[in-house]
Amino acid sequence: MKNIVLTGFMGTGKTTVGKKVATTLHFNFIDTDKLVEKMAGMSVAEIFEKHGEEYFRKLEKAAVIKASRLKNHVIATGGGVVLNPSNIVQLRKNGVIILLKARPEVILRNISKTKDRPLLAVEDPEKRIRELLEEREPFYRFADYTIDVSDKTIEEVAEEVIRAYIKLKGR
Repeated sequence: MKNIVLTGFMGTGKTTVGKKVATTLHFNFIDTDKLVEKMAGMSVAEIFEKHGEEYFRKLEKAAVIKASRLKNHVIATGGGVVLNPSNIVQLRKNGVIILLKARPEVILRNISKTKDRPLLAVEDPEKRIRELLEEREPFYRFADYTIDVSDKTIEEVAEEVIRAYIKLKGR
């Protein structure tokens, strides 16, 4: 069976939804950011702080290659995985790519409880979210299916992911 690949900006629920979908479908779950952390032996925030974004993106690419070789998995990607087109090519080989998107204010609300978002360690995080969303918009167009999660529960999003996967997995 093809993998379900959840992508989208940070704070759109990729990990939470991914775990729910994996449980429902009896798939395994993997988060590429967690894979990167395991490879580096430190958190994403520490990687950014000590080695910078470029180094993180190299590790992320290796994590994507590893995850994309799996079968029957729900793969939650890091928010910036789309910035490298080869990541998308790799993930698409054995996966249906589903984009989770949300309005900037929803994203800010969702991530406001965490402090480990190095790209948002700025004076005006909502403005930065808007800028990053605009920068990434062209990269998000690759998705096989898009779900706006802004006004939906985790359960509703998970159900929509499953419906989209069932429809698209045979293509």
